[in-house]
Amino acid sequence: MAETSWIRLGAGVMALGVIAGAFGAHALEVTPERMDVWNTAARYHLIHGLALCLVGILRPAPRWAGRLFTLGILLFSGSLYALVLTDTPWLGAITPLGGISFIIAWAIIALRTRTPVT
Repeated sequence: MAETSWIRLGAGVMALGVIAGAFGAHALEVTPERMDVWNTAARYHLIHGLALCLVGILRPAPRWAGRLFTLGILLFSGSLYALVLTDTPWLGAITPLGGISFIIAWAIIALRTRTPVT
């Protein structure tokens, strides 16, 4: 994927994260505990949408990090959103897989990013 595509994907993911956050704040009627779960999903969604933009900025672009950030958003935030909307507790078992994806993606960035020559 071209570097600009990562930035576009990240921006789109962040727009969806804002929508999810607004939906949770203004339209979702759930218990305070479920709202905390929703807010966690939205927060990680937004943070890792920004991380996708970072993938597009870094040279060389750490493509595997971008793929893992995308997977992490789907598994982590997606499972939490679905858990809240469907009240299906077993979906919480999927969430850690998204967290592991995030951790590996950040490790890739830490290990593969070069110091720019000045």
